[in-house]
Amino acid sequence: MENQCGHDVDAVVVRPAVEADAEAIGDLWEELVRFHRYLDPDLPGAASKGGQLYARRIVERLNDTHTRTLVAASDGLIVGYVLGVIVDLVPEMFAPENGGFLADIFVLESYRGQGIGRRLVDSLAHWFRSRGVDHMELYVAARNPSGRAFWDAMGARDVMMRMRVDL
Repeated sequence: MENQCGHDVDAVVVRPAVEADAEAIGDLWEELVRFHRYLDPDLPGAASKGGQLYARRIVERLNDTHTRTLVAASDGLIVGYVLGVIVDLVPEMFAPENGGFLADIFVLESYRGQGIGRRLVDSLAHWFRSRGVDHMELYVAARNPSGRAFWDAMGARDVMMRMRVDL
């Protein structure tokens, strides 16, 4: 099936990231940061070489048993990615609970609306469940109506609001 831009979305494969994907993931992260800044200039921008540093961190965590990076690839092009981390609350103060945190997700605009984001999230959720995690949390920009609609469709619910006070 082709999307509006002529991409064959059936040819998109979701798979674990490998070291060779890191530069493309870093580039996508920079696009994600630019998109967030477009939505809300109060959100942080990328530092100089931020994408390269992000890519290096992805490589450093490829074998980390508590971190998973998945990519959506089409004919060798990385068109999206998701990064998830298993976290636990401070065990001295909270009942033990492993949770998943979806740190980042991004799909190239020309590939959106075709189920690729859902496939990335579903694959990450499967990985989390295979490690005994029964829920995941995430942030979505308050001024991102399409992102909020995506998460609503995925069954996400508000748990806590992150707010900001400028000083």
